[in-house]
Amino acid sequence: MAFMNQLCRRGIATSNVFGAKIQEVVVIGGGLMGAGIAQVGAQTGHKVTLVDISPEVLAASEKRMGDSIARVAKKQFKDDPAAAAGFKDKVMSNVSTATSANKALETADLVVEAVVENMGLKQKLFKEYDAIAPAKTIFASNTSSLPIAEIASATSRLDRFGGLHFFNPVPVMKLLEVVRIPETSDETFNAMIEWGKAMKKVTVDCKDTPGFIVNRLLVPYLMEAVRMVERGDASMKDVDTAMKLGAGHPMGPFELADYVGLDTNKFIMDGWSARFPEEPLFRKSELLNKMVEDGKLGKKTGEGFFKY
Repeated sequence: MAFMNQLCRRGIATSNVFGAKIQEVVVIGGGLMGAGIAQVGAQTGHKVTLVDISPEVLAASEKRMGDSIARVAKKQFKDDPAAAAGFKDKVMSNVSTATSANKALETADLVVEAVVENMGLKQKLFKEYDAIAPAKTIFASNTSSLPIAEIASATSRLDRFGGLHFFNPVPVMKLLEVVRIPETSDETFNAMIEWGKAMKKVTVDCKDTPGFIVNRLLVPYLMEAVRMVERGDASMKDVDTAMKLGAGHPMGPFELADYVGLDTNKFIMDGWSARFPEEPLFRKSELLNKMVEDGKLGKKTGEGFFKY
């Protein structure tokens, strides 16, 4: 009987979710990524609840969103201050904040998690939300490097789970990687794609492979640049110059690594090397490890491979 009840629940979920578009969205995590996702959702007419356990973080996020939307409004309505003010008020009215997700989960069409890259935390949150959210609700993680399938394993809705990887800053960056695990239903995947398009993003499809598309190519590229310097093949300055002038890249790998954050690069590589110890592309770097140990994390600390 329990199995039949679960089967019926899933059938009802499919008909409920996919008879209507995603409209109510809960974003978990009030940092730069979460606030950016919430802002774009509000600007595109979605009802968004931004959740963080810290009232201070939420207050800072609200201010950041308000300032950003005001800049958009000023640019869009440069000759009409009243229209600009009206635009900002309308967008901000689409966003609410909360220190608990429970109330918003009751009617949510989609939950997008954007907390720190900690597998245990992500699983804990989704397990809690799985017991509260209705059957129709799709769950998605914004992780940039952790396996979606492992995050999803904490829930009972594998068919309604996927990855939605935005890029920072979310209001500016056009790309959205839409990730599916083997259990993700076609209906769920298509709903995430359509929502991404409604958010005015260019969507790309990807399976649950390490780093998805962008980071799977980008992080090993950055690490190979580091290894070139470790071997004494070239200097950091010459590697960056070569890739800018020879490959047409807007910035070289060392400048980009500093921008991303050397601790972030190390975290991703540590995770991948632990999961795939035989993969040479995922080998750790003594130079990178030493720089992170010394607190030289890149642009955010004033020094990484270069000084700022």
